[in-house]
Amino acid sequence: MIVTSAVRHAAAGSAALLFVLPVPAAAASPATLVPSATSFVGEPTPPARQYVAPARLDRQGTQVQRLPGAPSLPSVSALSWVVADASSGEVLAARNAHRKLPPASTLKALFALTALPHHAPSERHTVDDAELAGIGSGSSLVGVKEGYTYKVSDLWNGVFLSSGNDAVHVLAAMNGGWESTTRQMQEKARSLGAQDTHVVSPDGYDAPGQVSSAYDLAVFGRAGLQDPEFARYCSTAYADFPAGSWSYGIANTNRLLTGADGVGRYPGLLGIKNGYTSNAGNTLISAARRGDRTLVVSVMNPQEGGGFAVYEEARSLLDWGFEAAGRVRPVGSLAPVRAKAAVDPGARAVSVAREGHGAKTADREGRGTAAAPRPGAETAAAPARRALEAEPPGPSAGLPLTLVGSACAAALALWGWRRRAARRA
Repeated sequence: MIVTSAVRHAAAGSAALLFVLPVPAAAASPATLVPSATSFVGEPTPPARQYVAPARLDRQGTQVQRLPGAPSLPSVSALSWVVADASSGEVLAARNAHRKLPPASTLKALFALTALPHHAPSERHTVDDAELAGIGSGSSLVGVKEGYTYKVSDLWNGVFLSSGNDAVHVLAAMNGGWESTTRQMQEKARSLGAQDTHVVSPDGYDAPGQVSSAYDLAVFGRAGLQDPEFARYCSTAYADFPAGSWSYGIANTNRLLTGADGVGRYPGLLGIKNGYTSNAGNTLISAARRGDRTLVVSVMNPQEGGGFAVYEEARSLLDWGFEAAGRVRPVGSLAPVRAKAAVDPGARAVSVAREGHGAKTADREGRGTAAAPRPGAETAAAPARRALEAEPPGPSAGLPLTLVGSACAAALALWGWRRRAARRA
């Protein structure tokens, strides 16, 4: 009777506890973990990402995804070209985007991205004889002289306007030397996601193994526009270059910018860099702004139309890009590959895939997949997950069972004690 009474009391007390305690959070339906739409009133809805076919830019031939009403692509003879939105990095269309070709002086864009930050424009430098050694035969020159003192801004005008290999040699010497600058440029290219570029000669002079691609050149152009100094130099049409006690005028060899030699100026052109060697043919990185949209276009080695065809083909691709914007699906992205480490020490690092992917000659200027989030992006459930992690823990799911077990154990212990006491009596 004693045992029966104890067990009854324990069971009654446990049942009362079960009624009083709230339902544990772990017992809730999984659907309740994601807050409803009303939980995020006031937060902007992120724009829907457009689908980008994995590795589409790795394919040969022309890549474009036109929507209804989109204009047809112009006829372009270049071996490789890219049209991209400079702000978002989305590639609107491309042909043989990753084909490795000699870049000529368009490689100077990568040189500028690498060396520009190291010296202030107003800094002065006196040129040493050794700094002008090794300039390739037939190179384009701005007229840098040994023993003369130049401002850094003068030397950069010589690089961007006259494509002067003499100015490149001096700036490379100031940047740690020719070989060091070559290594720095290679590292810079990789950090920007430009995997096709192999740097041998920082000035773009033809050298065995030196290659880039229309994709990489577009990457360099887009990155350059984000640097105010780069953007200022590459869009300068005319400047004075010092020559001791006097100076002479130099003009940008990019005819789309100056309108020279019968090539019409392109409205809203921002530069960026043209190039030519007998091995590379004509190459060009162009950027232009129209309204609130900026496009970057790279063109490598047109096969028809003569020496000025590179400008006209870039013009037609810019025109098409402005007309087609919003009426094509992107076929890739200029965004670089980035790795994002997980916050938890024991968690694995998460890799974010790149979207859409992954003989001596004269040097004379013719003058990720879609499903992966972008770096820093969050899934829809992330706010809910953070909210749950921030809340203090509720009652444990095992607490009621623990109380019941404790009550039963106490009853059995009481029964055992009374039985032993009765035997002793």
